[in-house]
Parts: sequence; structure tokens; C-alpha cells
Amino acid sequence: MKNIKARILVVEDDQALLKGLLDVLVFNGYNAAGVADGAEGLSRALAEQYDLMILDVMLPSLDGFSICRSVRKSKPTQAIIIMTAKGSEEDIVTGFKAGADDYISKPFSLRELIVRIEAILRRAGKTLGDEQVQCGGIHFDGANLQATCEGQTVELTRREMDIISYLYRYRERIVSKKELLREVWSYADTDIETRTVDIHILKLRKKIAALAEHGPLIQTIRGEGYRLEEGP
Repeated sequence: MKNIKARILVVEDDQALLKGLLDVLVFNGYNAAGVADGAEGLSRALAEQYDLMILDVMLPSLDGFSICRSVRKSKPTQAIIIMTAKGSEEDIVTGFKAGADDYISKPFSLRELIVRIEAILRRAGKTLGDEQVQCGGIHFDGANLQATCEGQTVELTRREMDIISYLYRYRERIVSKKELLREVWSYADTDIETRTVDIHILKLRKKIAALAEHGPLIQTIRGEGYRLEEGP
């Protein structure tokens, strides 16, 4: 159920799209504000409290990725959605690296937008991955968002830690993509088309590989999902 008091900041320089987004958000019960300039968007985000930010990538003064990085540094728990060009996987990956919680590709349907917003707002503040996980010789620290092995450390995003925690908790079985979308991303509609899980898993595998050659393996079981193995 959506939080009708949730405050959402939209940073988008296309005036027609910005007005349309604000109208849709207000119609769906949200307290929505919008700005068309990147620097102004960052200033508002840092000075005020919002439950969610929706950021376009290409903006005057300051791009969406830079805003995302700055906000994430000052407000680690801020919920952020990046709007990307249709099919731009590079933008999606860059957005996640900048600290975005999710992305939405233009053009998008209103249903898809609301589904993603509701999921992010349900997810905000949840601490699934605050635990400590020891697996395959790597220590995953949910409190500090770090993974350590033999003196080497890599930084984790909150979502990456959530994935590790969930897969470790249910390591005796295969975890489907729909289950991850429901339990880790809090999607109410798990049939929605998204590559979010695949991209996060890919990034997480690279970080694990950089720490330990024989660390925990996130196996892809074709047509079924993922399973975490401790490694040899």
C-alpha cells in the first residue's frame, strides 16, 4: 500500500515530461515537487527531506549521476531512481555505480513508473542486509557495507549486501529472480520487465572475484534463478 504522505522530488529538464510526472504522482497521492536544473535539484535534495528522488541523466548545470553520487554521500539511505534512455545499458550500470536504487527507461508506462515507486518506498528503511555473513573466505559486513578477504576490502552497495544476505539465508535452494524482486526489491508486481537483478548480480560477481579467486559463487540456474555456493 502506497504511503500517501511520501515526498518525491523529480529532477527533469523536459518541461512537458516534468509536468506530466508531477500530475501523475499527485493523482496517485504523493506529495511531489519538481525542478528542471541539476544544480538546483542537488541543492533541494540536500537541504530538504524527500522519501524518493527521480533523476533524469542529462540535465542543465549538473548531470543526474553527479547528483546521485553527492546525495548518496550525504544521505546514504536516500531512495533514488534514475531515468535512462531506452536500452542504454551503460547508463543503467553507471546509475547503479553512482548509488541509484533502481532505474526506469524512457519511454515508460505509467503503470511501470508507479510499480517501481511503490517498490522503492516499501524498500526504504528496510535493513535486510545489516547482518554479518561469512562465506567462501569472505566476510560481508552489512553494517559498514564492505566485503573483506585476506586484508583486501571492496565497498558494497546496500542492495548488493541485501542480495548476499538473502542468497546466503536460502543457500540450500535456488532463489528465483521473481523471489529476489519480491523479497529484496519489494516489487509487488514481479512480472514487470526489468534487468535490475541481472545487472546487480553481474556487479556483485565481479567484486567477489576481485577479492577471492575461489570465493562464494553465485550460480545462475538457467530458467530457474540463482544459488549461492561457498566455493571449493
